[in-house]
Amino acid sequence: MSDTRAEVTGRTDVPDVIVVGGGISGLTTALVLAERGHRVRVWSREPAAATTSAVAGALWWPYRIEPEELVGDWSLTSLRRYEELAGRPGRTGVRLVSGLHGGERLAALGSWAGQLKHVTEVAEGLRVRLPLIDMPVHLSWLEQQLAAAGGVVERRTVTSFDEAAAEASMVVNCTGLGARELVPDAGVRPVRGQLVLVENPGIEEWFAEADPASDATTYFFPQPGRLVLGGTAEVDDWSTVPDPRTAAEIVARCARIRPEIAEARVIGHLVGLRPARDTGVRIGAEPLPGGGRLVHNYGHGGAGVTVALGCARAAADLLS
Repeated sequence: MSDTRAEVTGRTDVPDVIVVGGGISGLTTALVLAERGHRVRVWSREPAAATTSAVAGALWWPYRIEPEELVGDWSLTSLRRYEELAGRPGRTGVRLVSGLHGGERLAALGSWAGQLKHVTEVAEGLRVRLPLIDMPVHLSWLEQQLAAAGGVVERRTVTSFDEAAAEASMVVNCTGLGARELVPDAGVRPVRGQLVLVENPGIEEWFAEADPASDATTYFFPQPGRLVLGGTAEVDDWSTVPDPRTAAEIVARCARIRPEIAEARVIGHLVGLRPARDTGVRIGAEPLPGGGRLVHNYGHGGAGVTVALGCARAAADLLS
């Protein structure tokens, strides 16, 4: 086992739960468990700022995620929390921002859409006010909250869940794409998303519209200090290297909606691999050697931020 540790936050008690994975799902699940009185450690191969979660756009919306019958409740649970956190955007990274979902209609969405508080159908689609999350800030806030609740985050590469089971009676798998090898689960696959960061030319509202002829979605999200342009959804593409041609196409698509984007200075490129799963999100439990329990919480596709709290609570319930 490759094992490098650096304690980041929290107490040093012997844990009763180890959460493997330090992105949005892992940190949120760890926080829920710590708030329920568990002694929790998070084992993460990389810092939160280097995870796929940090690359996310990140607009609340159930996007590229199954199973449909569960996603609505998970999403709404998270939505209510984000609405609360939006009262402290500088600390939590969460703001409520208005925008347009081009081409969408309420009747075409799940029953969860009926619970949206600020939505109006217009000719172009749905005008709606939603949480928009500045992920680097939000992930840092989650780590701070976890530390305050007594949790610990460690840098550690895991090659088997048995390693965690040797130190805690309960283990939670929030490894995202890592579940493909660790579980192993061949149904886990990457959906590559490329983004372009530009200086914001004064755009205050977000925009998103799916292209029915392809897997691409055109969107721009105004985040503090930048405008995030997207995007792509390339299944089974493992490349994390930004492609210049794709970047140019993204800028051009966004500029067709807001022409001033064409002249905005490019300040960065990002690529994230969404952790999709053929049969949808997996939340379930199985026994570990020695009488322990392994709970899975992975396969969130393009909506890990959207369902983070709902899935975290569902996973935590399986450890009760």
